Amino acid sequence: RSETKPLEHRSALSPDVVRKLIDNGFKVNIERSPVRIFKDSDYEPFATLVEEGSWPRVPTDHIIIGLKELPEDDFPLKHTHIQFAHCFKGQEGWEQVLGRFAAGGGTLYDMEFLEDENRRRVAAFGYHAGYAGAALALQDWAWQTKHGAENPMPGKQAYNTEGDLVKEVKSDVVEGIAKNGDKAPQILVIGALGRCGRGAIDLCIAAGIPESKILRWDLAETSAKAGPYPEIRESDVFINCIYLTQPIPKFVTEEFLKEDPSKRKLSVVCDVSCDTTNPHNPIPFCNKQTYFDQPTVALPDFSNPPLSYITIDHLPSLLPREASEAFSNALLPSLLELPNASDAPVWQRARLFFEEKVATLPSQAKSP
Repeated sequence: RSETKPLEHRSALSPDVVRKLIDNGFKVNIERSPVRIFKDSDYEPFATLVEEGSWPRVPTDHIIIGLKELPEDDFPLKHTHIQFAHCFKGQEGWEQVLGRFAAGGGTLYDMEFLEDENRRRVAAFGYHAGYAGAALALQDWAWQTKHGAENPMPGKQAYNTEGDLVKEVKSDVVEGIAKNGDKAPQILVIGALGRCGRGAIDLCIAAGIPESKILRWDLAETSAKAGPYPEIRESDVFINCIYLTQPIPKFVTEEFLKEDPSKRKLSVVCDVSCDTTNPHNPIPFCNKQTYFDQPTVALPDFSNPPLSYITIDHLPSLLPREASEAFSNALLPSLLELPNASDAPVWQRARLFFEEKVATLPSQAKSP
């Protein structure tokens, strides 16, 4: 299906993966899309193009594959959907989202919970989320060095290639360092050993940040002592790349930053994890979602340096081509198992998890 989230240009299925599915006996319909990074004509030689937004009207044996959550609505969902739904971890509005499936008899295979036997996601956008998040964080830091807190960083558009993004960020960083007395920013990445963290670090290096200025933290560091962490306060840029599954100590709070203002260098937080409505959010002040057209939120009462945060929940859309190709290729082996989903462990686990979550719904949320 076509995506409806503003500025979402990615696709769950690249043209190459669609062709491979068809070669393996699948029939694939592609909704036309004016925003997808791949042109409709890229699919046309081998797939069937259908009207944008037509998926609610197709027979119930069709499987609906998309990326981001469906638009808010109240009609029951009768199909099997494969997508990121953001409703299995107690996020705001989770009952309404799951209730539509319960009311319509549909099934949700949440892409976040398609896992192999080692409980590792079979396909993820983590690397490109970290890469894009670090890019925006460095650009915001550079923007602040030139403009202070007077005006927020302007909005961003998707880049056609990764090289285009790196070229622009590198130029911004060079200008920022010059404005900062020839001092590169200190970067702290938490979750550095995961896919997301690796992406953030790779972007920093590609943008010209010296490795000595990149502090890499993971579970060993965060479990060695309780937060809030002075190391975050003393870094210029903090990039949060953890995967939050349970309550953890707070990484940093406004109160902690205000305790000793003279020790604060922190001016940019990029919460790639983007758990803004999660009750266990370890960065409590990152509580509003931001968007590509308004990528930052400035915190009041912080100046010299200012403090802003980035919480965009579809960061990989900044690099829609590379992110889509990597994700869909990783998803392909599991998609090929769909005809036997009831016997395929990846799909068995995902369906069971869905059913367990539906069972926790209040009775009124399950009614049509």
